[in-house]
Amino acid sequence: MSRSSVRPLRRAVLATGSVLTLVALAACSRVDTSGAEGGGSALENLQSKGTVTVGFAGEEPYSYEDANGELTGATVALHREVFSELGIETVEGVNTEFGSLIPGLNANRFDAVSAGMSILPERCEEASFSEPEFMYTTAFMVPAGNPDNLTDMQSAKDAGVKLATMSGAIEGDYASSLEIDNTEVGTPQDGLDALTAGRVDAFALTAISLNALAAKSDADIEVTESFVAEIDGVPQIGAGGTVFRTNDTELRDAYNEKLAEIVADEDRYLDIVGEYGFTAAERPVEGMTTEKLCEGDLETLATELAPELGLDG
Repeated sequence: MSRSSVRPLRRAVLATGSVLTLVALAACSRVDTSGAEGGGSALENLQSKGTVTVGFAGEEPYSYEDANGELTGATVALHREVFSELGIETVEGVNTEFGSLIPGLNANRFDAVSAGMSILPERCEEASFSEPEFMYTTAFMVPAGNPDNLTDMQSAKDAGVKLATMSGAIEGDYASSLEIDNTEVGTPQDGLDALTAGRVDAFALTAISLNALAAKSDADIEVTESFVAEIDGVPQIGAGGTVFRTNDTELRDAYNEKLAEIVADEDRYLDIVGEYGFTAAERPVEGMTTEKLCEGDLETLATELAPELGLDG
């Protein structure tokens, strides 16, 4: 299945460790965040151990296990780069459902969430996000030929289709806002299975994830052109980042300092994430901040970033 093109985000908005070691930890495992070894901060404790444990949801191309069972993906690659510069050489992973990532983080099952999770106001109340790492567009996975002619969320509403979305993912919020019949699934593969079994008419997810999923499937499906969802006339500009516990501010700030150096250098950014299908269109634009995304005023944000996003033409 060929990958449908993902329009550069700016145009789309216009239109609408170190050695990495995978440790398959048991689901009930907890990481030691107590600081008992010296009462230090989360950053100091991770540096002392030389290991950070991240929660991931098995979503390509962000963070997933490859054919050899090793943790890989674009967010993992970023973590390798950033954490190694912080003196934390090993990244371990705990696989869990997307909707359980923040609860698992706050239950100390892992030190951070590695899933390219969208930065949303309600999530900002539950945890602390890094600065944006990726900008997003949405797409549909549909039967070959796109029989319902889906092009965006409004077209899905107008066609009266039944969608699948991942539990806890932003596409489910879009569907709820537009009162689209929606079934939540636990993993991208579950969404593909629901579509091919005819239980849903389309599977909505970030375009880059659906294209990665379609590329390795021989099912008779395709991925639509990507789009920026609009809710009540407001483009849902989206970006994702790494998630930390609210109190781990020193760890988050140290991470952000190294991340900023990478994001500011397009060549370096693409050297790290380009092999996973990410392009310059996914690199966060200047002025796109977690603080603004957490405020949730997307209409104002779109206005402020109009030149960067191509909204001023």
